[in-house]
Amino acid sequence: METVSGQIELTEPELKLLQSLIYQECGMFFDERRAHFLHDRLQRRMRACALDTFYSYYRLLTSRDGKAEFTALLENLTVNETSFFRNRPQLELFDKVVLENMLQRKQARRDWTLRVWSAGCSTGQEPYTLAMLISDALAYYYLRNPLPFEMPATKPLIPPPWRVEILASDISYSVLRAAEEATYSEHQMEAVDYNYRLRYFDKCGDHYSVKRGMKELVQFDFHNLKTEFLPQRNDIIFCRNVMIYFDEAEQKRLISKFWRCLNPEGYLFVGHAESLFGLTDQFQMIHQNNGTAYKRLEGTA
Repeated sequence: METVSGQIELTEPELKLLQSLIYQECGMFFDERRAHFLHDRLQRRMRACALDTFYSYYRLLTSRDGKAEFTALLENLTVNETSFFRNRPQLELFDKVVLENMLQRKQARRDWTLRVWSAGCSTGQEPYTLAMLISDALAYYYLRNPLPFEMPATKPLIPPPWRVEILASDISYSVLRAAEEATYSEHQMEAVDYNYRLRYFDKCGDHYSVKRGMKELVQFDFHNLKTEFLPQRNDIIFCRNVMIYFDEAEQKRLISKFWRCLNPEGYLFVGHAESLFGLTDQFQMIHQNNGTAYKRLEGTA
């Protein structure tokens, strides 16, 4: 499609109208500090659609056939920055404290399921990191707490009777497709050490592919955190560097949704620069060695 060249001038009311539409649909908030960024990304999409006026583009976004373009606009507005083993102090807290506590409580109740949700998973490095850590943690836990269940001849990633479900979601279809493909460059694998590469990846030329058994632990799906139809009965939720796109009112609504989406005494992990302080009394902060998590408090709904 031929694109429109040149700068397209927008008025302040036009930008506010777009801000309102985006906030209404997905909760992303663009204040005055980010208005230039929004204006730049809007220009890109208008040129790609060969439209030279804001209202023609706005009519497209709000039309019956505008869903695909609205998705494309959102993909231009999100950074999707991620990496394997991002924020190691937090992952050490997850591995050494949260998982250990969770497995002990579940074994005492003879509940052998572990359900984790990676909300805003981007291109998949976070959920696959969690899958590797959980697989290792369960293998180590099984050695210290042997169970009277027969181990299959081919040792599985998840020892029986444990069952692990990792749901990974995002608002961007393009990053979900990349996550499902699960193929990463040498640069993207920089934080993955040799032992993890050997056990959980296949080397394919100058790229690495996540092994089939690991991929089967993770289910990818589209979710808009603005909606009420979110995954329920989670033991642990990771939602890192997502709330930075929301204003305080939407952050409070999202935190309340996460409380409802967690099982009793479940855990929420947010980004290193994010905090629940002053936003909720439904969680207790857990802090250890520069890692932070939030434990769901009961009776605070």
